Amino acid sequence: MNRQKPKLAVHKFSSCDGCQLALLNLGEPLLQLPDLVDIVHFAEAGPCESDAEVDISLVEGSISTPEDVRRIRQVRENSRFLVALGVCATYGGLQALANFNDRDAWMSAIYPQPQRIDILPTSKGVSDYVKVDLQLQGCPVNSAQVLNALRDLLSGMKPSVAIQSVCLECKRNGVACVLVSKGEPCMGPVTLAGCGALCPANGRGCYGCYGPSELVNDASLAHRFEALGLDPQAVTRRFRFIANNAAAFKAAGDRLEGDPHER
Repeated sequence: MNRQKPKLAVHKFSSCDGCQLALLNLGEPLLQLPDLVDIVHFAEAGPCESDAEVDISLVEGSISTPEDVRRIRQVRENSRFLVALGVCATYGGLQALANFNDRDAWMSAIYPQPQRIDILPTSKGVSDYVKVDLQLQGCPVNSAQVLNALRDLLSGMKPSVAIQSVCLECKRNGVACVLVSKGEPCMGPVTLAGCGALCPANGRGCYGCYGPSELVNDASLAHRFEALGLDPQAVTRRFRFIANNAAAFKAAGDRLEGDPHER
C-alpha cells in the first residue's frame, strides 16, 4: 500500500532569510528530506503553495505588519504542527529593537513617505499571535536541530529541547571560558545552548542569539560586565540585542535601564 507522505511548508515573515538558508545549506541531509516529507511550500527553494494544508509548518521571521498577522493566523489554521524557527520567530529578533524606540521617528528618517508603510507598533514572535507547538531558537537556527525535530514530530514523539546554558557546551567541547581567560563580555552563562558554543570557540563572547536559558542570573552577570569595564548602558544593550524581547532578557534590560544601581 502506498502511503501519502506528510506535507511540509516553510513560511517566511519579517526576517533576513537566514534560517531558511540554514536549511538550504544542509547539503546531503537536505536532499534526503523529500524521502520523509512532501515539501509543498518553500519559496526560497521553489515550491509555492502558501495556502496548502500541511502536517508541519516551519515559520521564520517576526510578526511586524498587519499582513503578517493575517498570514500567520492562516498558516496556523492550515497546519497540524507549527514550529517557530530562529530568534525572529520566537522572540521578535533584531526587528524588536525598534520596540524600545520611537518607530515613527525612525520611519520618517528612512522613508520619504512613511505614511505609506503599514507596520505594527511592535515586532513580536509568532507565539504572541497564535499557538506554537515547538520553538527552536538561534540566529540562524541550528539546522540539525530542525531535522531532529521533524523526525520526532513525524514519529509521534515530543521533540527534546535544550534547557542548559552555552557554558555547558563550552565545557563539553573543551572551549576555554572567554569571560575568565580573556575578560571578554559573554552572554553564555544566561543563554540557551544549541549553537555548539560557536562564538566562544572562535574567541568571542556569546551574543545571546538563542535567548535565555532555564535559569537567568542577570544581576550577577551584569556586575561581572561592569567589572570588565562596561558602563550601565552597554550592559543593558547586551540583554537588549538579538533576543531582546525574550521575557527574561527584556525584564533584565528594563531593570537595568530603570535603575542601573539596583541589581
